Amino acid sequence: MHTKIARHFLVPAFTLAGLILLSHSFAQQHAKPAATQSAADGDTRDQFKFTGGQKPLGDTALHKDWKLIWEDDFSRDKQIDRSKWNFEIDGKGGGNGELQYYTDNAKNARINDGELVITARKDDDGHLFTSARMTTSRKFSCLYGRIEACIKAPPAQKGNWPAFWMMPQDSKYGSWPRSGEIDIMELINKSDKLYGTCHYGGEKGDIHSGAQATLPGSDFSKDYHVYAVEWEAKEIRWYVDGNCYGSIHSWHSAKDPYPAPFDQKFFIILNYAVGGAWPKSPDDASTFPQSMRVKYVRVYQPG
Repeated sequence: MHTKIARHFLVPAFTLAGLILLSHSFAQQHAKPAATQSAADGDTRDQFKFTGGQKPLGDTALHKDWKLIWEDDFSRDKQIDRSKWNFEIDGKGGGNGELQYYTDNAKNARINDGELVITARKDDDGHLFTSARMTTSRKFSCLYGRIEACIKAPPAQKGNWPAFWMMPQDSKYGSWPRSGEIDIMELINKSDKLYGTCHYGGEKGDIHSGAQATLPGSDFSKDYHVYAVEWEAKEIRWYVDGNCYGSIHSWHSAKDPYPAPFDQKFFIILNYAVGGAWPKSPDDASTFPQSMRVKYVRVYQPG
């Protein structure tokens, strides 16, 4: 979500076409820690196509022995927990020419019916759009682990850009992209392709690699899905509803070799952006307000 112009043109390294996943029921079982869940728990079948990324180095099954070290289960909250979350308040466009002004107003971010609801509004308080961007910076950050959230994206339309991602707490290798970025979930416009991406490099601008998943004949905004990354010292893997759809295991920073920059603590970000260089502006068919809904965010590490 940082400065990402012309950023998601990735060359597929492998494809798992026509893989059947049991996604809907998996996401609904949000009361159980996802590290103990299996997609086979459900009986509603969605067909995903996975492309991109490097072939995983080893086992891609969920690490069921990893321990929960941090969470925000929004079903337990009456209001957003300010001991866990910060609000970024600005209209700087996120380095991407985005159109929204981020606020901490309850009409843009609130707890409703046991969920975090982030809402983008049009022509609001003197701004073309308002929305919310929440972070755990200086309140929680981690080095390695499984970071996941159960999210229902806003209805698919031009100009949408919801995201669940991570940035370095201290940027020890310098400014973006030298200190890295981990995008766990990004969707734009039709929400028919899920993007999991890492940004790094910086010697000649942004280098990015990752993987994508699609829902032929449908899109990711129609249901809740569990989006996750398993981040280890030698590999970063992306998951949707408990199924790995790609990984990377080579990266670097401009002046520092692998494993930089992904050997430092990162914090968590949830936001709903509108417009920008990647999705472009909403069109006449785009309607607001629209909302991104989050049931929980959880972080696991080896026990």
